[in-house]
Amino acid sequence: MKAGFGHTMEKVGVLIIFGTTLGMLLEKTGATVSMATYILKKVSEKNAPLGIAITGYIIGFPIFCDSGFIVLNGLNHSIVKRTHWKMIIMATSLGTSLYAVHCLVPPHPGITVAIETAGGNFGLIILMGALLAIPAATVGLLYALWRGKRVADDYTPAEDTEAAATERKLPPVGLSFLPVILPVLLIGSGAFVKLFSELTGSSGFTGRIILFLGDPIIALGIGIIVSLFLLKRADKPHLSHWITDGVEKAGGILAIIGAGGMFGEILQRSGIGSDLGNLLTGASLGIFFPFLITAFLKTAQGSSTVAVITAASLITPLLKDLGLNTPLELSLAILSLGAGSMCVSHTNDAYFWVINRFSNLGTAATLKVYSVATLLMGLVTQTFIWGILMIFG
Repeated sequence: MKAGFGHTMEKVGVLIIFGTTLGMLLEKTGATVSMATYILKKVSEKNAPLGIAITGYIIGFPIFCDSGFIVLNGLNHSIVKRTHWKMIIMATSLGTSLYAVHCLVPPHPGITVAIETAGGNFGLIILMGALLAIPAATVGLLYALWRGKRVADDYTPAEDTEAAATERKLPPVGLSFLPVILPVLLIGSGAFVKLFSELTGSSGFTGRIILFLGDPIIALGIGIIVSLFLLKRADKPHLSHWITDGVEKAGGILAIIGAGGMFGEILQRSGIGSDLGNLLTGASLGIFFPFLITAFLKTAQGSSTVAVITAASLITPLLKDLGLNTPLELSLAILSLGAGSMCVSHTNDAYFWVINRFSNLGTAATLKVYSVATLLMGLVTQTFIWGILMIFG
């Protein structure tokens, strides 16, 4: 148990702390609302579900899905008040877009631990995960639009939020986007340089600098530094408190991740992975095996992070038996874990209740629209992964 906890903290501890700190700074400085308002103006209110989905996709990179939903919740309520859109549609559009990025794109905790456990390429997976999150979020949006119109959402209008007050002091749009986009670009550049250096056997001085800056911890650190330019003079006395809040928030997340790492280590050392391999010999599940294991764990116990961490410990010794040997096949296997961790978010998932309670929705409506959407997201994402493997594997 101690080994599992320690190894997990060694792999992702700093990443998670930096990620939550960056998210806290973007939230407190109003950068998230600035990005959301800009995107909604570009797509117009008649396309509000699309706008909020795009917003969730972008903001989901540095911010955990539950935090992102809470931050943008006031904007959702104001859109429902000003337009004809139903809350169940807006809440599902936002919730599923944040959820797609959370399950598929590092440095979110579950997929990050899976990369470290299985030995995957961080840069390659962040690029592929970001691309796969687009069809996943699209499925959530389309299902919300189709099913949401047919479901009574039992929405209770919220009282006026602080959104209007926040909008009066929003930071510039370009500067708001920069702390989100820059780390992604650095990590992506590092992935390309690493791939190039592996093919040529040399990276050169410039390549080594890009590899250094593209390390996920360094890239997120740079994002935090850039986010400091969002601070106004009145904000500076609060900076220390905001950073402390970010680190404190990371503490609870790290406790869950550490527990998942302990559980995974116990399962791995118990030999259950080998037993599963023997049971499934000849089943030819291949790339679908990681997906099915994670989906079962997610549906049973609720946490996407714990499901991915546990499944990663189980499938890592079986990758060769599953015929997943090359770097691309390994990356797709890890992303299959992320796809499985979407299926299904329901009443045993804390994020389900964040969406339900903050949106003032009925439980039945949330199950019919949001929960079913998460199932479809996982299935469609896994289908894309299988298609990529068939074409390029």
